[in-house]
Amino acid sequence: MATPVGATPAEAAEGARAAAEVARQAAEAAAAYADAASAAVGAAAHGLSGGAIDPFVFRLAIFVLAVFVGYYVVWSVTPALHTPLMSVTNAISSVIVVGALLAVGVDLAAPGTGWARGFGFVGLVLASVNIFGGFLVTSRMLAMYQKKK
Repeated sequence: MATPVGATPAEAAEGARAAAEVARQAAEAAAAYADAASAAVGAAAHGLSGGAIDPFVFRLAIFVLAVFVGYYVVWSVTPALHTPLMSVTNAISSVIVVGALLAVGVDLAAPGTGWARGFGFVGLVLASVNIFGGFLVTSRMLAMYQKKK
């Protein structure tokens, strides 16, 4: 939804709000589809194995495989693509920071959620380190392309 040229700030703000609402609805739908697919695959593995595979173990196995695939994908990236990869990583980490802040503040909404606050704080610290390191590495790589004085 593009804002026409010459639109007033109020019209531009309303257009941005509408776009944000559409994006929020799309994100909620995607999360619901992912949860449903994960639950369906876990239940299918549980049923096909005669109850021998617990859905938690199945999801844990998928997570471990994703870690290995991510490791090999990141380490096989050529140096020329490292800066765009770090930019995407910083964007993902900024979303993680927002989620971690929500987890840290969950005690205000529901008492007795100390574990959620603890994990939220750990996630906040790790994502912040990742963002800072990403910007540091990106600035150093961009400095390599500048002419020497």
